[in-house]
Amino acid sequence: MWATVVSLQLLVLFVIAFDDLQDAIEHREQLLRKELDMMLGSDIVLSDSEQKANEIIMKLKHHELDGGLENPGQFNVSKHFFSYKDEIKKSPLFHILRQMPKGALLHTHDTGVLSPDYNLKLTYMDNLYVCFEENDIRFHFSLDTPKDTCETRWQLMNEARFSSGDVEKFDADIRSHFSLVIDNPHEVYTDINAVWKRFQYFFIATHGLLTYKPIWEQYFYDSLKAVREDNIMYLEVRSVLPELYDLYGNKYDAIATAQSYKDVLDRFMNDYPDFYGAKLIYAPLRLVDRATIRGKLEIAKEIKRKFPDFFAGFDIVGQEDLGAPSKTFLPEFVEYSNEVDYFFHAGETNWNGMSTDENLFDAILLDTRRIGHAFALIKHPHLLNEVVRKDIGLEVNVVSNSVLKLVEDVRNHPLAAFLAQNLPVVLGSDDNGVWESDPLTHDFYVAFLGVSSRHADLRVLKKLALNSLYYSAYKNKDKIVHEFEIRWTRFIHDTIKYYR
Repeated sequence: MWATVVSLQLLVLFVIAFDDLQDAIEHREQLLRKELDMMLGSDIVLSDSEQKANEIIMKLKHHELDGGLENPGQFNVSKHFFSYKDEIKKSPLFHILRQMPKGALLHTHDTGVLSPDYNLKLTYMDNLYVCFEENDIRFHFSLDTPKDTCETRWQLMNEARFSSGDVEKFDADIRSHFSLVIDNPHEVYTDINAVWKRFQYFFIATHGLLTYKPIWEQYFYDSLKAVREDNIMYLEVRSVLPELYDLYGNKYDAIATAQSYKDVLDRFMNDYPDFYGAKLIYAPLRLVDRATIRGKLEIAKEIKRKFPDFFAGFDIVGQEDLGAPSKTFLPEFVEYSNEVDYFFHAGETNWNGMSTDENLFDAILLDTRRIGHAFALIKHPHLLNEVVRKDIGLEVNVVSNSVLKLVEDVRNHPLAAFLAQNLPVVLGSDDNGVWESDPLTHDFYVAFLGVSSRHADLRVLKKLALNSLYYSAYKNKDKIVHEFEIRWTRFIHDTIKYYR
């Protein structure tokens, strides 16, 4: 009898334990489901065709992730970008993302789009002079020897090249001035100031080359072409609008530079009517005084008056940690807030509670349309709520943040939290040409594989592309979204056709 009682007790305990385990399993599933329901893209319902394409994409994603979990040292995107930027081009997942319609590119800088090889080819043009000064280089197009000071001497580029004795080595040396990519970035770019110094040197070295008016215009045309070829429909480009020059000594101010952009865009749209256009964000340097910013805002007003359909808004750029904080110019920004829209860089820093990350407060109180980078935003819970309440787009540039030493391992990028909380994120590429990546595909690949959850699927990709259209300054949203859906459907069909 006692044996029977004990057996019944054990059975009851087993049943209770089983029920507890089932409850725990169900509760675990509920927790997971609730979190997934919060994720960016959770509101998208995939069609039957999209589900088939999703199976293909997720199989490829999981293959790469699981291989990385097994062999962490072999997981590419956990390393420095320079070590894997070319290797990932062999990935089927990368190839699919390259074919994917990406919507709009909303965060890029005008002279940082094209590759160092493109810039090197420009140095073969006639009438180009070069000045070599220790490790520095300067260029200038002229009919005669430039009168600007040169510590050595100005010489025609073609003569310098072919008298070098080794053209291949000469060109390799010239190319090195046009790229941040090196073999030992951890040793050379030891901290954020070191890499930013080299980064800013790129713009100094290329200034005389790219501000030659014929090249400036061709560069923008070819940038639009590169963007279109990366399956981007529309572009918003930031520019300091430098003074341009020509062979005859003529100089062109910021308004004329904006006119050049508009003329090139019109020509490009005529040649490629399937592209949906571009807008300008005037973005002068932040390391200036208040009077200079006031002058720049007046220029912005004039550009808006002359090119209302081309001008998007105003920003200030440069390394935030070393530049003037935005609060310095708060009187001017408040005064002009009804005149121009703002698209402020803010929070491109690792600091917390410093003037740099507090630029986020100023950007939000000034009703910025979008925030460039917003890297430090994750540390400010109230500002996160304000971003959601005001529906401010966050322009996240994963590869840039990695290269410029805000994050060593992109798996730790705050974008992971942004995606998990369904924040209004768009992906940008910042200055992709300087680190030799595609206009947007590399950023999509790194964000999708290295930053987003293993569970993040085609819905996240689609939502990121759609967000870039929703948070753009493009006026006819219905029109461009409709065209996107057509291209997306074609992409889904091709993915199933070629990868199933």
